[in-house]
Amino acid sequence: MPSRQSRMVTATCMRCCTARCACLQVFCQSRGSGLTRRECFVKQGVAAKLLSRGFKWLVFFQDTNALVFKAIPAALGISAKCGFDVNSLCVPRKAGEAIGGIATLTHTNGSSMTVNVEYNQLDPLLRATTQFASGDVNHPATGFSPFPGNINQLIMALGPYCKQLDATGGGVAEFVNPKYADKTRTAFKSSTRLECMMQDWAKTVPAGTRVGFTVIQEVWVGYSPVKNSVADALAKVAASCPPHSAASGECDQYGATARAMRLCGAVVGEPEEVVFAGTPLELWPRVVISPSTAATFVEMRDVAVVPSGPDAVRISTRSVLIVSGNVRIKSLQLDGALCVTAAPGTTVVVDGLRVDNAGWEYVPVSEEEQASAAEEIRIRGFKIVKKETAVHTFDKPGEHALSA
Repeated sequence: MPSRQSRMVTATCMRCCTARCACLQVFCQSRGSGLTRRECFVKQGVAAKLLSRGFKWLVFFQDTNALVFKAIPAALGISAKCGFDVNSLCVPRKAGEAIGGIATLTHTNGSSMTVNVEYNQLDPLLRATTQFASGDVNHPATGFSPFPGNINQLIMALGPYCKQLDATGGGVAEFVNPKYADKTRTAFKSSTRLECMMQDWAKTVPAGTRVGFTVIQEVWVGYSPVKNSVADALAKVAASCPPHSAASGECDQYGATARAMRLCGAVVGEPEEVVFAGTPLELWPRVVISPSTAATFVEMRDVAVVPSGPDAVRISTRSVLIVSGNVRIKSLQLDGALCVTAAPGTTVVVDGLRVDNAGWEYVPVSEEEQASAAEEIRIRGFKIVKKETAVHTFDKPGEHALSA
């Protein structure tokens, strides 16, 4: 398990960017994530500097999937345990779903490599084989494709990675990836250009490199990207695929934390079936646990959510719970909205607290309202009406009790 100090490196870097923007440069590129490697890690020597400072692993977060931060610590453990030089995070994937599939490709000369195959290339590639002549189809026993979905989160062992950067200059092959408007393949959905991808790095590594993948079997733990418009989300749902929209991404964040609280022993209400912007979704209790409270599930279980009894922590379906700072929940009965904030140097123990108020309402936005609504409301399809909130903020150092 990485230390809290290592997990806070990203936040520290962001603070440095804010404070020292005069000496930093933002690199913008439009030809795929592969070019970022050359600019950042080769020309500017970032990877070598990290290695010299004692870092062992490099994590690439390169998608609009905030849930993955719940899964990265476990994947780091897998990389260390299995000795992976390259580790791709994956989820169970439905056949035809628009994410690449991880596969082992074997050459006629006997050599092989474990790599990502883009979703628009996977089916024709499989149909050209004897073993998978039917193409990319779901396995009858699991309901998923045999080829797990690559979610574009990569973990590299820094030592081997730096050696390969020196050998290749960070280059990966470019390709053309057309995005068609429909199945007729006669019109483009967006402009087509040369691209190169970070995940194709696995194609450049020398023989003997340990390349593997980690499958997050429960998708709710680590995969819910926000990448589709409202219209595209509706089309995905019609094709029996996840919507991957702004609304689904937010709902899934709530759901992941609520389920994790259940695993900690809390009694959490069942999700409510809702429809936002035409997309059917599950709206769980709106639970938000800040990384300053618990950065991993283990910290949530052992530190943040420690019920003093079987029914000590109970959260209703309509409730909102927002926790930030060093907060320990032992006994809480919540039916409404509650915000608890502990400033640095402050500890708050929630024990025997009962909250019953009007709370917040998540209201679907009609088509008429959409036209004049703010962008963040249009892309989600709902607005939040904050009727009543119990707010408790502790800013004096020391330990404080929050009870009825």
